[in-house]
Amino acid sequence: MVKVRKYILLLLKGMSMGAADVVPGVSGGTIALITGIYRELVDSIKSVDIEAIKHLLNFRFAKFWERINGTFLIFVFGGILISVFSLASLLKYLLISYPVYTWSFFFGLIIASAVLVVRSVKDWRIVDFIALLAGIVIMFVITQFTPAETSEAYWFIFIAGAIAICAMILPGISGAFILLILGKYQFVLTAVSDLNIPVLLVFGLGLVSGLVGFSRVLSYLLNNYYRLTIVILSGFIIGSLNKIWPWKETLSERLNSHGDMIPLIQRNIIPLNYYEITGSDPHILAAVLLMLFAIVLVIIIDRIGKKVS
Repeated sequence: MVKVRKYILLLLKGMSMGAADVVPGVSGGTIALITGIYRELVDSIKSVDIEAIKHLLNFRFAKFWERINGTFLIFVFGGILISVFSLASLLKYLLISYPVYTWSFFFGLIIASAVLVVRSVKDWRIVDFIALLAGIVIMFVITQFTPAETSEAYWFIFIAGAIAICAMILPGISGAFILLILGKYQFVLTAVSDLNIPVLLVFGLGLVSGLVGFSRVLSYLLNNYYRLTIVILSGFIIGSLNKIWPWKETLSERLNSHGDMIPLIQRNIIPLNYYEITGSDPHILAAVLLMLFAIVLVIIIDRIGKKVS
């Protein structure tokens, strides 16, 4: 019974990561960090190495499964896939139809996540504050980048997947946002919604390649510079708030592959000026309530995670 509860919880954590990764500006890595599975996730992915492949090629499946922490990975990534394929169309609709509501909810999630991660670091030193500030500045600068128009060739889809997955497992920096910068967010989201198998296979190969390679770098940093790494990652989370501010003015748009006009360049504006600039209701009260709801949700998830683990 205890194992069943543990596996269900892992699946739910994976689903939460998957839901976060679909949204530009929200990171699945942040969810992994606040739900307490981040280090195990990185180390498990890192264990997919030459020795593990040798076990697999020699049909030593039990040893292969044990080495890569297979049960843990299958439930977490199973949850991610469930969310990606079930929520892609819904989130696409919400971001277009209810942008202020949707971004407000995720803004609250990230605020609460940032507080929880920062609180996990005890006895702050000067070097910690410098590292935190560096992380905030780096992420803020990244969120200022303008989306590019790029190739839809398979080789570029592979590269986009490899780069995006590095961001997906970094708290604060979103893989979806990296795809947005590379000009492939809408393209990949449409491929998921339409089940475009060739594109998904190439993109998936890129994800696997980038994930296995980058996990080694993260594992080394966490095992040798854990405190400093967590502090910098906390800065990444805080810096990412710039990207998911709910009230935005669209400065330019572009035509996607389905012939719909979607935002290309946006800038943040204060809620009080939102109606004057955009002509739309800022929904301030509803937005604040959604932020508070998201904050409470993160606190509840954190407490449940601590009780079960």
